[in-house]
Amino acid sequence: MRIVRSLLLLCAFAVTAAGCAGGPGGWTPAPWVPVAVAPARPVMVAPAPAPGIDATVYGSVAPRGPVVVPSTPEGRGLLMTASVPMPGPRFVPRPVVAAPASRFVQAPVVAPVNPVAFAPTLSDNQPYTLDSGDRLRIVVFGQDGLSNSYVVDASGHIAMPLIGSVSARGVTTDELSSRIADRLRQGFIKEPHVAVEIEAYRPFFIQGEVTQPGQYPFVADMTVETAVAIAGGFGPRAYRRTVTITRVIHGQQVRLTVPVSYPIRPGDTINVQERWF
Repeated sequence: MRIVRSLLLLCAFAVTAAGCAGGPGGWTPAPWVPVAVAPARPVMVAPAPAPGIDATVYGSVAPRGPVVVPSTPEGRGLLMTASVPMPGPRFVPRPVVAAPASRFVQAPVVAPVNPVAFAPTLSDNQPYTLDSGDRLRIVVFGQDGLSNSYVVDASGHIAMPLIGSVSARGVTTDELSSRIADRLRQGFIKEPHVAVEIEAYRPFFIQGEVTQPGQYPFVADMTVETAVAIAGGFGPRAYRRTVTITRVIHGQQVRLTVPVSYPIRPGDTINVQERWF
């Protein structure tokens, strides 16, 4: 035992003597030995998610993103989620800019309506004018050879002895009597007295959805309904509320949409249209 103790004391003394040999007072510190440390693994930072619809509309801040904790002995290479917002732009909704108002006010669009066009009232009260197909009774007082019945031909004229052809289209009976008297005064009769009356009116025409379309003689005080009755009545697919009349007014053909109670005139062409349902 004494030998063991002696050896231990000798070793302790040798170590103490070696440490105190190079420092202040003879002791020199042992140099640091580098320790190999394994490099930290790279940290994969996930991209911040895109802002949602609410953030875009209401202008909330950018979503919270991941934060990497520094590599320390206690938390090297750890990935944690921060509870603070990441710096980033604030999503502000775009202002709604109204289109500049036009200086011109646009009228409301209304669906086109096909109105019923009635003939002017004055056209019904105007005196009757002659045309092709009218049969006239012309009397020249004191001249039995000139008094006779005459028909207005296709050209709108009548042919009389002595004076020849006289235009009768588009004139009244009084105007025609004046024309005949003027022609007779030119070397035939000194003071002629002429009377013109209508012996038979020119016919009217009816076509379309009627039982018997065609040409019919005109009767005084006729209406569309009377004309349809003369033609045998409406057809099974006829539109019975209105008809279309083609009439000559002031020398021009005019198309009129009239009800069935409308009066017609000689020479009118009545078109009864077909109904769609």
